[in-house]
Amino acid sequence: MTSNSAPKIEQTPNPDFFDSSDFKEMMRTVHDLGGEEGGPIPIEERVASKWETSTFVTCECLAWRGVWNTVEKHRRHADLGQKQYLGLPYYGRWLVSAARVMLDKQHITLTELTNKIEEVKRRHEQKR
Repeated sequence: MTSNSAPKIEQTPNPDFFDSSDFKEMMRTVHDLGGEEGGPIPIEERVASKWETSTFVTCECLAWRGVWNTVEKHRRHADLGQKQYLGLPYYGRWLVSAARVMLDKQHITLTELTNKIEEVKRRHEQKR
C-alpha cells in the first residue's frame, strides 16, 4: 500500500467557519467584553483595603521568586471560569489564582492551604 492510496483529507478548514458567530463565541473568554452592551463604567478614586494591598504584594512576591510571571498570572485569572471570574472581587481572583498556582506547582499542599485558611479565620474571629 502506498501513501497515494490513502484517502485525501482536506488540510484547511472552511474559511467561512472563522467568520461564523459560533466560532467567535467559542473563542471569547469571560473577561472579553469587547462589543458587549453595558454602558460607561464610572471611574472612581478609592483607597485599596488592607487585604487588597496584601494580595497585590503577595502576588508580586510570587513573581519575584519565579513562581509565575505576568502572562501566567493574567491567564490564570482569565481561566477561572465565568462564575468565579464574575463572582469574585478583583483581588479575590488574584487570591484564587495564587492559591492554584502554589498548589499546581507543588509549593504547598491542599492540607497546608486549608489549615492556613482555618488559622486566619480563627485570628479574624478573635479580633472581633
